[in-house]
Amino acid sequence: MCSSAFVVNPSLYANVAYDPFKNFVPIMVVGASPNVFTVPAQSPVKSLRELLDKAKANPGKLNWASPGAGTTPYLAGELLKLRTNTDMVHIPFAGAGPASQAAVAGQVDWYIANLGSLQGLIDGGKLRPVAVTSKARWPDLPDVPSLDELGIKDAESDTFQGIYAPAGTPQPIVDRLAKELDTILARPDIREKFVKVGLPVVAEGPEAFRARIAKEVPMYKDIIDRAGLKIK
Repeated sequence: MCSSAFVVNPSLYANVAYDPFKNFVPIMVVGASPNVFTVPAQSPVKSLRELLDKAKANPGKLNWASPGAGTTPYLAGELLKLRTNTDMVHIPFAGAGPASQAAVAGQVDWYIANLGSLQGLIDGGKLRPVAVTSKARWPDLPDVPSLDELGIKDAESDTFQGIYAPAGTPQPIVDRLAKELDTILARPDIREKFVKVGLPVVAEGPEAFRARIAKEVPMYKDIIDRAGLKIK
């Protein structure tokens, strides 16, 4: 089982010991959490459009935080910059904890992380969500628009957890594993547990998972290359 790092690392690191297309067989995306753009509660900014207008009026002056360079929230932030042609300074943190504290204290102009780590701060009124990176509005944030809804196309991203088998696993075994996982993930008690840890169940089977990998590997490579981010 692996997170979205599976599709990010081949482009992020100079030497990766696996090929995401050849060494594994995708079985199931268990769950996924969208990334959420937020501003401090005390910020005068009320919407993503206001934030982008402010950034364009002050190139290189606004700063933003993420849980760390190379994380999917960081890459979602870089993708937003590319899609909107804005110049904003990234401040990496060593994890969601310190990044969240800086955002709550108003030390950064905006902060992006996956919903699982932000829900409590949003519900507590400490951070104001201005957009989600899902294709449509997220059920837990019904009043927050998606990037697509705001006219920012091809910028969806999330943080997923997926299950794989070694390359060469016979198809009947892959099919059986996918079927059993689908049955397990349909159980209300299991779905409730996943929601509580901030990872709503997705249950994308082998075909949809394969399509996700085919889309996201080159997408993240483009972001990483254009951002000039590479780890040796």
